[in-house]
Amino acid sequence: MKIVIAPDSYKESLSASEVAQAIEKGFREIFPDAQYVSIPVADGGEGTVEAMIAATQGF
Repeated sequence: MKIVIAPDSYKESLSASEVAQAIEKGFREIFPDAQYVSIPVADGGEGTVEAMIAATQGF
């Protein structure tokens, strides 16, 4: 099974990457053998630049 995790940030709390990591950690407890793809996203506000850098691996 492949699970795609694509969260936005939690304003003034967690970045989209941190949210994705937390979600994946929880899912791994239930589905340890699944393949995980984390894609941090943003809505054009806070965290947009970081999400773009992560998505393009800095290019």
